[in-house]
Order: sequence, then structure tokens, then C-alpha cells
Amino acid sequence: MPVQITRGHYGAHRFAGHLGLTRWQMRLGLEHGILPGPDLDGERWSAKLAEEVKGHGERVIARFGDDPPVGSARAAARLAARVGLDVERRDAEVLVAQGDLTVISSFRGHPVYLLGDLDRLDTGCVRSVVSARKGPLIDTVDSGGAATILNWPRRTFDRIAGERGLTTDRLGRYALADVHALRADETLVRQIADEQREMAVARTRRAEAKVEDAIRGWLRRCGAYVDRDADLPPDIAPLSRAIRALTSVRTEMTDHEKGPS
Repeated sequence: MPVQITRGHYGAHRFAGHLGLTRWQMRLGLEHGILPGPDLDGERWSAKLAEEVKGHGERVIARFGDDPPVGSARAAARLAARVGLDVERRDAEVLVAQGDLTVISSFRGHPVYLLGDLDRLDTGCVRSVVSARKGPLIDTVDSGGAATILNWPRRTFDRIAGERGLTTDRLGRYALADVHALRADETLVRQIADEQREMAVARTRRAEAKVEDAIRGWLRRCGAYVDRDADLPPDIAPLSRAIRALTSVRTEMTDHEKGPS
């Protein structure tokens, strides 16, 4: 059944929903000229314009994908895991300067990148940039760089390095070949993934319990008002925020408990 238009205009949230977009997708669509700006008071879209561009949502998704853009730190981490080198934020900036990577937008004044663009980068190009920065250190990494390549917490790498007896050079750096050997150990990789998932579940459960306590506290205050033990009802805004947080944290917990698909 077609959706009935009940108002003569669309705010940003409703306009995004009308196009089947998230807010970040709509923002990029506007920035890159795929979507028109608001035609009413500079902040709302008329029902007529919203209907005219309804199909543009598919164009936005085709261009920018379903995954929100990431900043330089996460971009570097994604490239590091892909190419097996300790890619840094400045390497992403060099790739931009060379014209190999596109800054798709900015967030709080910092550049952000599409995951699809990062995944399409030529690995040889990335290796060349990292090699130019590291020079004769290209075949070694410090513990932070090793953790980045493996996508592990640094303390996890330090523990495994100790357990495996990995040696370092005079600069305290590990051989890149040793780090790659860890990454090729499928049993170890599964073990660390399970550990990280268990830690994420425990962390999420703590967050859930905290939000649940906040909601119960609000209900007690509401009960006190109903029973005339309090003169004023509790503010509804904290409850709304807590309910949204609880929904989000439970979704996150379900994802963690399911594990990789």
C-alpha cells in the first residue's frame, strides 16, 4: 500500500526516510549534488519535490554504499589489515594527495573515506607509500604497528609475542615476517577473535545493566509521583534517551553473540 503524505512538507529526518536513506547517506547525497536542497524556508522539502526525487535514494546508495564513511585512523587500520603493513593516518593523506584516494566528506573538520574506496585501492600503491615513509625499516614493525596489521588490541599482541617468544631487533622492533606468520595461523586467529568477541559481549552486558538501572530508577520516580510521594513527575527526556540506548546496546549484543556470519 502506498504511503499517504499527511503533511505538505518534509523535515530532514522524514525526507531521508522517504528516500530510504540514513541521515549520513542523505548528507552525502546533498553534498555531492545527487539530492536537491530544501525548497521551503531553506530547511524543509515540499511534498511535490520529495515525490519528484524519490528514486534518487537508489542513486545515493549505489554511489556511497551502506557502510558509513570512516576517518583517517580507521581507514589506516583497514588498509593495514588488507596489505599486511603498518599503515598510518598520514599514509592515507599521501594517497589523497597523489589522487589515489578520495576524501568523500568531512566530520568535525576531519576527512572521511568510503570503505569501498579503501577496498578498491591498489595494494601496490599502498605498499609504495608505506615503503617511502619507512625506508630501511620497511621489514620491521613496533608492537603498535603489529597490532594494527593483525587488528588486535596492542596488549593482546604483546601477550602473544611473549608466549611465542618473538624476538626484537636493537630498536625493539619485530620482524614483519613474524607478524605475518601470526596472521597466517588460523587457529590463533580464531582464538583471538573468540577472546575479542567475549570481551565485547561482557562490555556490552555492563552497558546494558547500566541503562537498565537508569530506566528502573526513572520508573521508581514515576511510581513515587503516582503514589503522591513526589510533587513532580520525572522528566520524560532521560527515559527516551535510555530506551534508545537500551535498544542500541541490545542490538549490539545480539551481533556480538552471533559472531561472524
